[in-house]
Amino acid sequence: MDKSVNAIPHEETTGYDPTAIEEKWRRIWSEHRTNIADIAGAADPFYALMMFPYPSAEGLHVGNLFAFVGNDIYGRFQRLQGHNVFEPLGYDAFGIHSENYALKVGQHPMELIPQNIVNFRRQLERAGLMVDWTKSLATTDPDYYKWTQWVFLQLLKHGLAYKKQAAVNWCPSCKTVLANEQVIGGACERCDTPVEQRFLSQWFFRISDYAERLLTNLDRLDWSETTKTAQRNWIGRSEGAQIIFPATTGGGDVIPVFTTRPDTIFGGTYLVLAPEHPMVAELTSSVYKSAVDRYLALSAKQDVVTRKSSTEKTGVFTGAHATNPATGEDIPIWISDYVLMEYGTGAIMAVPGHDERDFEFASVFGLPIVRVVCAEGEDATTPLSGAFTESGNGVLVNSGRFDGMRVEEAKSAIVEMLTAKSSGSPIVNYRLHDWCISRQRYWGPPIPIIYCDECGAVPVPEDDLPVVLPYVEDFKPDDSGMSPLARHESWYRVACPKCNRMARRETDVSDTFLDSAWYFLRYPSVGIDEVPFDPGITQRWLPVNSYIGGNEHAVLHLLYSRFVTMVLHDMGFLGFDEPYRRFRAHGLIVRNGSKMSKSRGNVVVPDEYIDKWGADAFRMYLMFLGPFEEGGDFRDASISGVKRFLDRLWASVGAATDQGSVDRAPDRDVMRKLHQTIRKVGDDIPRLSYNTAVAAMMEYMNVLRRGERVPARDEVEPVVQLVSPFAPHIAEELWEKLGHSGSVFDSGWPAFDSDRATDETISLVVQVNGKTRGTVSVARDIGQDDAVAAAMQEPSIAKFVTGPPRKIIFVPGRLLNIVA
Repeated sequence: MDKSVNAIPHEETTGYDPTAIEEKWRRIWSEHRTNIADIAGAADPFYALMMFPYPSAEGLHVGNLFAFVGNDIYGRFQRLQGHNVFEPLGYDAFGIHSENYALKVGQHPMELIPQNIVNFRRQLERAGLMVDWTKSLATTDPDYYKWTQWVFLQLLKHGLAYKKQAAVNWCPSCKTVLANEQVIGGACERCDTPVEQRFLSQWFFRISDYAERLLTNLDRLDWSETTKTAQRNWIGRSEGAQIIFPATTGGGDVIPVFTTRPDTIFGGTYLVLAPEHPMVAELTSSVYKSAVDRYLALSAKQDVVTRKSSTEKTGVFTGAHATNPATGEDIPIWISDYVLMEYGTGAIMAVPGHDERDFEFASVFGLPIVRVVCAEGEDATTPLSGAFTESGNGVLVNSGRFDGMRVEEAKSAIVEMLTAKSSGSPIVNYRLHDWCISRQRYWGPPIPIIYCDECGAVPVPEDDLPVVLPYVEDFKPDDSGMSPLARHESWYRVACPKCNRMARRETDVSDTFLDSAWYFLRYPSVGIDEVPFDPGITQRWLPVNSYIGGNEHAVLHLLYSRFVTMVLHDMGFLGFDEPYRRFRAHGLIVRNGSKMSKSRGNVVVPDEYIDKWGADAFRMYLMFLGPFEEGGDFRDASISGVKRFLDRLWASVGAATDQGSVDRAPDRDVMRKLHQTIRKVGDDIPRLSYNTAVAAMMEYMNVLRRGERVPARDEVEPVVQLVSPFAPHIAEELWEKLGHSGSVFDSGWPAFDSDRATDETISLVVQVNGKTRGTVSVARDIGQDDAVAAAMQEPSIAKFVTGPPRKIIFVPGRLLNIVA
């Protein structure tokens, strides 16, 4: 390697001024429309999407920026590969977070949110993202939620939207419905208030109709496996049987139950109904009515999540019985909150001998426990100390003509028997239940329905969209279970679109997850007012090529956007049924080992770090913290190393372009390392292995500047292209210094030469009499005689060769074994 004496003096102190350079290039990008995608005519489009943020009053935090920069690097890399990249960004601005904060600070959300968006935009622009701001959107803009309401109407038109009474989690403090995942330990995740259960009339989407498709399509998606597993678990497919239990009291009522273990029906000793089951009232005898009413009142105070996780078994007898269709015996019907209306039929066949929850319940209330499955070495008389739940090699006992059958064989045989008796049938069940989109809040898009005494629920005509959310001074929710809009008669009293009689608007607003379920479709068509998404543009740009976001949205947001895409595809609006070709979840940034929070005082606000170090250094440091899909630990002291790397790159380009250096020939060893680095960075970026890509560039810089040597232009120019996705401002400035007129992002990715990347020497393993005694550095194409000579030149190896070699075993490029 050239050890030129023409070194760069004091290179560590000749840094660049990030503030001036970054302001310059943000201005140039804006003036030259550098980041504006050719939406109408792109020949090789690439849609790089990041999850849009909720514009909080606190502004952009480092977790947001970590995600956005990771997406930006991937998008810029694709542009360097020759793609026309579209990288939009907007704001998920409706929802309870915004509304609660507005209530807290005493400011109206219609005033607060636009202010927040302005601040977010300022911070995002400083970060140097390749965002096409001409296609930005906010879900709170009537021009956007007009089409959110249109989506609702399409589902209604096709029978996929309906309204029903439903048990919901209700937060008495937030005064709204909570999804199950928003309830933590029986309390609201936002305010920690104990959650109650209420029955409210709610709008739902029939996502359960798409359960099997949502599940099977996962197999062909290029998504993080953890995300696909989370979705599979949420959908929760299970194969089993629906079994009919005739009630012995009442007017010939039957109680259907779903079970995955029809093989255990001979051990079904009682039924249990969910407290919300519609047959509770008619099955309850007068003797037990007061006890049942008390129990129902108590269970109504529990949220669904607590009921799922509670270990305490409570219940009440209805006084009614049903007939077990396998045994012909009458069994009692109980009510308990461990049975949920949302899963299966809301009634279960209790088999305490083979289900832990049923065993606990039967033990508490003294109900019969019968063994009907045995393990090897057991028989029908083997006592049960707990529920026997192993079924793999189980054999049926106490099960009539099915005794001796293996569990899997018995499942199909018993279902066949029940089917023949019209007492059951095989069925597939899903844990996924329909999507409740109603919210009894103010800050959201009004649901476009009008209620007329004559015509019923009438959809708002599409020509009358949007139904604009009115500005109301008093937007605080109350305990009525109704939206604050219900207090404003001047808004909700309107004429029926069908009969023109006075009618009433729906006062609930829609779930913010509906806003985000289709926003990716709107971005390319922003500015087109006639349709939600232009067919030609949508065909050119979608599905999204790459989607990056948080794992906290691995289930609901991604599932809902998949559902809406499938629905719109089936209606003929879209030519694809999955929204995102590739999805990767980013990791979490912690600080000094702890999760960031205001209470700990360890929140990182990007502004102060960009002020001190510049956006490029901050971007690059965030990517250097650890694997992008895992996150890392933010430590203030470490950022200086990244800034020093950029300073050295700055100095290296300056030295390589000096008048006396422009004709300097590149060093062969340096160029070998350069091409190894081109290969490494080019492989790492598509894998989102940003930290190792940065490490490789730093390693190359050490080789490039070893001994303070002055680099040749050919040694340093490709590094500017390599670093550009990570540090776009300085890359543009250095590209200009190198004499180029266009953007570095239109220059292409540096060419990789595999021949130049190959090491000319190798480390050859040397054995003596089969034992490894050391290694020698030799030419890659060395022959056997020269290899032996090189090995004997190493004293640490030669001392083990005590006489003339009797045999030589030589594997070129790998191994030399001297048998002495």
